[in-house]
Amino acid sequence: MVVKIEWKVSQEQDHILLREFLRKHKGLSKKALADIKYKGGQIRVNKQEKTVRTLIHKGDIVEIHLPKEVKSETLLAQIIPLEIVFEDQHLLVINKPAGMPTIPSCLHPSNTLANAVVGYYEKHEIPATFHAVNRLDRETSGLLVIAKHGFSHDQLAKAQKVGNLKRFYKALVEGAVTPVRGTIDDPIGRKPTSIIERMVTREGKPAITHYEVTRSNSSFSVVDIELETGRTHQIRVHFSHLGHPLVGDELYGGTKKLLHRHALHCERLELTHPFTGETHTFNAALPKDLEKAKEAMGL
Repeated sequence: MVVKIEWKVSQEQDHILLREFLRKHKGLSKKALADIKYKGGQIRVNKQEKTVRTLIHKGDIVEIHLPKEVKSETLLAQIIPLEIVFEDQHLLVINKPAGMPTIPSCLHPSNTLANAVVGYYEKHEIPATFHAVNRLDRETSGLLVIAKHGFSHDQLAKAQKVGNLKRFYKALVEGAVTPVRGTIDDPIGRKPTSIIERMVTREGKPAITHYEVTRSNSSFSVVDIELETGRTHQIRVHFSHLGHPLVGDELYGGTKKLLHRHALHCERLELTHPFTGETHTFNAALPKDLEKAKEAMGL
């Protein structure tokens, strides 16, 4: 399968070098252009292969054919069931189950989302490797975006930085959260005594979490959350800092009496597709374990 991307040259782009069109107007990096040139890709104008020194004109059709990608030799391909919410030649949207790490680590070298995705690629003869755009903690369930080639990853990462890839979560937290809606704007950094834990600290990186309580009683709250930034453990750290740790999150002060994983689920993603310009909204229902926990909490 060859990934082909096509654009039509506009009046604004008339009479410029192909290199400028691809770098300045379409966002290809110098490395991406070098990969196309030296690793088996192609650049065409009106169906004819051209170099980046070609002068282009209004109405021309520019195509790039991306080279095949090779997965890392250390990344084991495994056949593991995936819940694919959306797929095209540029990206995958996957509903990840709780308990599955996003990428391999020393503690979890296999059975991760990365292993499952490259296994899926091999099975379907898709010449791609693993590019996670956003990540979820091992015990967090829900939606995440996987780019199917490096150019897509670069464009989606930029979209996330400017707010064109929005992530919405639902969390079950301890206590009655007040006020019922607000923004948590507290920087997050590593906890000096741990290689895993994070904490709110003035020396940390900016971290912004918007929230609204949708249901609550004296003991628990159901909270809808939108992330503005994406720091490691951001939601978990912010709500623990407020005195309302996530249910099941022992690392940050929660209890596992009702749930054996932290109660966090990415339930909605909104993104502008980097190559079609279309706006997409993807949804993933709350998993059964969180629904059962809500009922036990009287919510």
